[in-house]
Amino acid sequence: MVAPSRAGDAAKVTFSLDFPGSQPERYSIAVDAAGHSRFECSARISADSDERENYQLEFEITPANRTRIFELAAQAHYFSGKVDSGNRKLAFTGAKKLVYEEGERNSSAAYNYSNVAAVGQLTALFQRMASTLDYGRRLAYYHRYQKLALDEELKRMESQAKSNELSELQAVAPALQAIIDDSSVINVVRSRALRLLEMGKAGDSSASR
Repeated sequence: MVAPSRAGDAAKVTFSLDFPGSQPERYSIAVDAAGHSRFECSARISADSDERENYQLEFEITPANRTRIFELAAQAHYFSGKVDSGNRKLAFTGAKKLVYEEGERNSSAAYNYSNVAAVGQLTALFQRMASTLDYGRRLAYYHRYQKLALDEELKRMESQAKSNELSELQAVAPALQAIIDDSSVINVVRSRALRLLEMGKAGDSSASR
């Protein structure tokens, strides 16, 4: 029997991935029922560096994705049943974990790959979000220390955004706006950042309707 949630104990879904050798090597995204979200990761500061950093970002998730996450968590029985496929022949794609918390309820499941449709959809959504949020981390670094790298980084980001491989673009708006406002950055780069910023605003607006 699950105890009733206490006042102020908002439901929360957390996805984490630990995949040594990937970029970032490990991260987590926590989303609560009010939409407040937190991204944490441990990653190399840039693609050509072995130096690592611990990075955190708090943001408000779009209402559409917030709703979708909690709907999928419910469909997956709040991760309380069997989640991992158990197929040891599948390639390792990182140690993944989903956690649901609400009041005194705390249920979780660890997996590499899941046959549960809702879990697969949640995994894909969180991974798209992580890709976006890590772009924000790298853009802030390149803008401060390596401005010549911004063009290629933004080009890749724009391509992925157009292919619907990213989610929650509005969460990295401050990094994009800082580039747009910097007259020392070449215009083509600032224009690309502006297009991405507008894509994020459009997505946030459509999700709010």
